[in-house]
Amino acid sequence: MQGAEKERYSLDRPDRPSSCADAPVKPSPPGSSSELPSESLSASPSIQSEKDPDILASASVSFPNGSPISPEVQQNRELPRFTVIEYDENHFLETETNDVENCLMFRDRPYMTWINVDCPRQIYSLEKLGACYGLHPLVLEDILTDQRPKVEDYEDYIFIVIKMLYYKEAEDDDEIGDFNIDMDQVSIIFGNNFIISFKEKDVDVFRPLKERLRTARGRIRKQGADYLAYSMIDSIVDHYFVIMEKLGDRFEELEDSVVSNPEPGILPAIYNLKRDMLFLRKSVWPLREAISRMQRMDSHLISETTRIYLRDVYDHTIQVIENIETFRDMSASLLETYLSSLSNKLNEVIKLLTIISTIFIPLTFLSGLYGMNFTYMPELQHPYGYPAVLVLMLLVVAVMLTYFYRKKWI
Repeated sequence: MQGAEKERYSLDRPDRPSSCADAPVKPSPPGSSSELPSESLSASPSIQSEKDPDILASASVSFPNGSPISPEVQQNRELPRFTVIEYDENHFLETETNDVENCLMFRDRPYMTWINVDCPRQIYSLEKLGACYGLHPLVLEDILTDQRPKVEDYEDYIFIVIKMLYYKEAEDDDEIGDFNIDMDQVSIIFGNNFIISFKEKDVDVFRPLKERLRTARGRIRKQGADYLAYSMIDSIVDHYFVIMEKLGDRFEELEDSVVSNPEPGILPAIYNLKRDMLFLRKSVWPLREAISRMQRMDSHLISETTRIYLRDVYDHTIQVIENIETFRDMSASLLETYLSSLSNKLNEVIKLLTIISTIFIPLTFLSGLYGMNFTYMPELQHPYGYPAVLVLMLLVVAVMLTYFYRKKWI
């Protein structure tokens, strides 16, 4: 069924040379100077107006599968930002642009090309990029919609969806538990000599990876697109451990607060933490299956060397999942500890009130006894009757307190 859809999609699209750059770019020989063609530099625009008719369709815009998007929604969306990195062992070129046309000319050059797209919300740009690289319409739709982590093989390229997690610290450090975890969907497409990545948020999670490419450190510039895709997945998975470390610190902070001072504000923090654990599990758990499938995938796009590295990423994913399950158990036990501490604190208050009430029972009996209005009560006429009753009351209180102290009730 996918084959039929791919064939229909290719028939609806113009040929690749016309959908890519208007003028073909002659590949420069390896080792030549890392410069863009003159037409590329002259065509690099600043950020264009979103109401430009060349950028946005004046009529209704639709997804590649036909789902309509209103022009008002389309015009309110910001322009994507493209970062193009072209490299091999002896060549490196990096440029940024807001015009998709400036990215298409790199299609047939004899170098490895990495196109990173930030804020991929413009249908026009995605369609142009998809037509140039022969991407299936369903792939373009998945890029724009929320998907679970997965890996799909389209023969000429492999499509990967992975969740990037961000940890937001509390603005006020005095408020315990005022934190949450944010998520960004990262889509990766790689073929023989190209890789395209899409991410919604303007956070450069691949900055260390780009620095390795600029400085030619390690083997990354000697390997193909599959190794670069592995490096991107590894960077995202390694960032999960940063999340785990910060969550561990939050658990320790909450545990100390629950034991020492179980104040009411801790309960919302515990429930937020349980919600974050559920969110983490839903985001990371499918990644194990996706990486395992990618590792066993019978594709010519993944070399045997890269499969070894994928096994290492798979082990890291298992470790992250185990940490998440441990934190889920800790959050449940933390809630039980909080309720127990709250109950113990309430019991201490009730014990104090009970002791006070117990002390006043005999005092109330004595005062009630001598408050009766009988005519013949000898003690009422005695000159030392009132002081004697007060001394008796104090003696009763002293005896009861001594008894409670020996029983270790106070």
